[in-house]
Amino acid sequence: MSLVVDGLRKRFGDVLALDGASFAVRPGEVFGFLGANGAGKTTTMRIVLGLMKPDEGSVTWNGEPARSWPRRTWGYMPEERGLYLRMPVMDQLVYFAALYGVSRGKAREEAMAWLERFRIADLADRRAETLSKGNQQKVQYIATMLQDPDVLLMDEPFVGLDPVNVALLKSAFLELRDTGKTLVFSTHQLEQAEALCDSVAIIDHGRIVASGSTRDVRRSTGHQAVRIATASDDGLDWLGTCPDVTVTRSGNDYTELRVGAGLDPQVILRTALDRGETILRFEVTDPSLEDVFVERVGAPAANEERTMVASGARA
Repeated sequence: MSLVVDGLRKRFGDVLALDGASFAVRPGEVFGFLGANGAGKTTTMRIVLGLMKPDEGSVTWNGEPARSWPRRTWGYMPEERGLYLRMPVMDQLVYFAALYGVSRGKAREEAMAWLERFRIADLADRRAETLSKGNQQKVQYIATMLQDPDVLLMDEPFVGLDPVNVALLKSAFLELRDTGKTLVFSTHQLEQAEALCDSVAIIDHGRIVASGSTRDVRRSTGHQAVRIATASDDGLDWLGTCPDVTVTRSGNDYTELRVGAGLDPQVILRTALDRGETILRFEVTDPSLEDVFVERVGAPAANEERTMVASGARA
């Protein structure tokens, strides 16, 4: 029983937006939909919601066509905010909930609980246009939640939030998952996806280039990563004696290495010790989602790099 996207194709004139996109999301998991701008993420979400028809393919939820389920099944948070800017926050939250049959009293109670959780209860009577972009983002999220949907689809939910509010939203995601809700969100912020997601799919030019559990996707490259730090000021020039090892990141705290599939990472440790190096850190790990993304899709374009790699946006 899951959300199954199967063979979606969608063309807009000469542009092929989706080219056989397929993936599955299990109930009660957090699923990250990763891709650059224009890769097909928003088009896929709109098809799932029934806002757009595919040229080919299907979307099912629990074995039935997604369109056949009540609208209340789905919660959608678009990247473009959908608030009434001159309407007070609480009034519009109650209004949005009423569209799904939620009583005014219950909607007001639930909305206030969420506003308090997100530390913006004092903004309940303020017009949306007076709020910062980050606070508008939180109000939009609350509006998505009030009808108690089974599946939440969110387009770039972390954009515009500072680190404190990112942490609040992440905590809310995990609690909702633990109550059995299914969360699907698109993001450029690969570190957030890696920290939150049970499963992910990477889309590039309308095609899914990797999908599955986050751990399996990270391991799909066939190589490993090593993070190493030594007490020496001489750098890691001796790595030249280790075959199939590439420095991928250099920092003040450690150096990260890409280790080919045919090399045991312990060779690096033994080589360092044989040279008399003092090892301050040695960690063998799977490649990051960023590494997988770069390998499957390529490095982000200059105007996307800040959001694809960095996880903190200013409010």
